[in-house]
Amino acid sequence: MGKIPLNTNVISDRLLRSWLRCKRKAWLDRFGNSQEKLWNAHRALELDHQHKSFLDLLHSKPEKGLNACIKGKEGIIGLRLKGFGPKGIKLEAHPHLLQKTEGQSKWGDFSYRPVIAKQGKRLTREQKLNLCLNGFLLEPFLENKVPYGLAIRKTNQGLEIEHVQLNKLLQNQLINSLENLSEELKKTIPPPITSDRKKCTLCSWRGVCNAEAAAIGHLSEVNGIGARRREILQSLGINLLKDLAETEPIDLASKLHKFGEQHGEIAFELVAQAKAQLNGDIERLNPDKILPEINFAKGILIYDIESDPDERNDFLHGLMSLKREENGSWNIKKGRYHPILNLEKKDESYTWKKLKMKLEKYQDWPILHYGETEIITISRMAKKNNLPEEDISKICNRMIDIHSRTREYWRLPINSYGLKSLAGWIGFKWHQAGADGPNALLWWRQWKQVKIEDRKKSTKLKSIFEYNKDDCLATWAVTNWLMSKG
Repeated sequence: MGKIPLNTNVISDRLLRSWLRCKRKAWLDRFGNSQEKLWNAHRALELDHQHKSFLDLLHSKPEKGLNACIKGKEGIIGLRLKGFGPKGIKLEAHPHLLQKTEGQSKWGDFSYRPVIAKQGKRLTREQKLNLCLNGFLLEPFLENKVPYGLAIRKTNQGLEIEHVQLNKLLQNQLINSLENLSEELKKTIPPPITSDRKKCTLCSWRGVCNAEAAAIGHLSEVNGIGARRREILQSLGINLLKDLAETEPIDLASKLHKFGEQHGEIAFELVAQAKAQLNGDIERLNPDKILPEINFAKGILIYDIESDPDERNDFLHGLMSLKREENGSWNIKKGRYHPILNLEKKDESYTWKKLKMKLEKYQDWPILHYGETEIITISRMAKKNNLPEEDISKICNRMIDIHSRTREYWRLPINSYGLKSLAGWIGFKWHQAGADGPNALLWWRQWKQVKIEDRKKSTKLKSIFEYNKDDCLATWAVTNWLMSKG
């Protein structure tokens, strides 16, 4: 691999992971202003899942450091591995876990292999190459070969274990990636903003990139444009939001049809949305009454769910009841919040009974929700608990998707029609700064880990309720805005 130059910066496994996710992220990790980084709960959720997966794999808690390796302990954490890569690149890795296995090492008749935890079913290139880097640096540390690593995943059905061969093909991919990463880090300006902006919501640099994207009019800022559609538009010479807004829709539709009928059909909508965002326009799309169901309603229910996808458990069904005033107006300050907890997936039948009682208590009141999650969940739970089809239809007919209703009636100058974006544009503010769904999930898992007798002292559940209640209030804020428009 060659000798190491004296002034070469270290490339760590963390930096490699960043680069494999987004080249710009790796550059910012090395050169960006750390004070501009934003925290989110995703990393904490990853670590929580990792911890649970490792405990399922091992028969005892992992131990720390070199002495634990020398003693041949089953699981090792807290090690720092160093070495040299291609062209003398200085490398460093902090394996999440080393598991004792059969073989030989400088300490005796045992060896170690690197282990990572994955959350999804599919093993990603990022995970494979980080296992490979750990294995590459582990070999001189053990003074023996490391033929494979493990990728594990805790599920409700048990622990999934995948053996990953650290073969020559994977090593060549690692070497190529390390060389390219090293070259990227020699540049004085960051790489361009990624075309796949969906994953930006999980990145600590999202504030920096979002500000730049908005400033330059990045195509990903236009609602309805993902990575593939952006590539197509760029191939047609449309590189910025301004370019799209100035494009003739008929001409664009003709050109987009060559890439698939679905692209051509959305051409008019894309140009119109770009114009709205460029000029700040608000356009009514449908002259009919927006929410006629509420005109004569005695009251409304607002419904919002919080979920744990790993457990496939909707752990909180939040309902807010709001009765119409005698003068026909609505006073959201008089709304009552009704949280219904579902501690475990197996408790869902009991949760359904409580939810059904609430729905029956406020019979015939419209049920407002934002997005399709709530109506899908209600329908699934009702069917599972043998509610007659006629009764299921009555409940579903009461439900109004405010997100769908907004998209049907209005084109707005916003880059997302999600609840956070739209309610924020209207002027609504959540009480807990930075709170979102991943935060609520993290608080839930932290609360569940507290001993039952100590849960009343924990503030986590209160934070979840406040966030969920704010989501209900945000849904009402959008609803109230729609009603004000007729």
